[in-house]
Amino acid sequence: MKYILFLISVIMGVQVATAQDAAIRTRHFNHVKGLAIDGYDPVAYFTAHAAQKGSSKFAHTFGGITYYFATPQNLQTFKANPTAYEPQYGGWCAYAMGNTGEKIPVDPNTFKIVNGKLYLFYNKWLNNTLTSWNKNENQLNKNADANWKNIFR
Repeated sequence: MKYILFLISVIMGVQVATAQDAAIRTRHFNHVKGLAIDGYDPVAYFTAHAAQKGSSKFAHTFGGITYYFATPQNLQTFKANPTAYEPQYGGWCAYAMGNTGEKIPVDPNTFKIVNGKLYLFYNKWLNNTLTSWNKNENQLNKNADANWKNIFR
């Protein structure tokens, strides 16, 4: 009986922690009504090396954030290892996160994969921040990692 009560308390604790994680992610990730990357498929950046619109037919919610996928295969790939395919810094502009620590919206078509991680960038009004990122990538990446840790507590 003690074992069952212990097991129930562990399960309840995990559920509460998961709900808290989802609430934090929802507060800090770049999404519109829960939909990340404007509906672009996060796996396609890695497999097709291109930004591809996903479909609501192939949707999955991970930690309170919903992603659309272009194919059922991409959906299954994501489900197997979601954190490997989520964009860095909650989907906010990597350059802005490294330069000022601000959450700036992105253009899903402006991206870079570095060391197996997806980085998204702002690109409007002749301001392609990927170009600026490339000039000082190592330092901006370190700064962005530190800034995101401060935001995502």
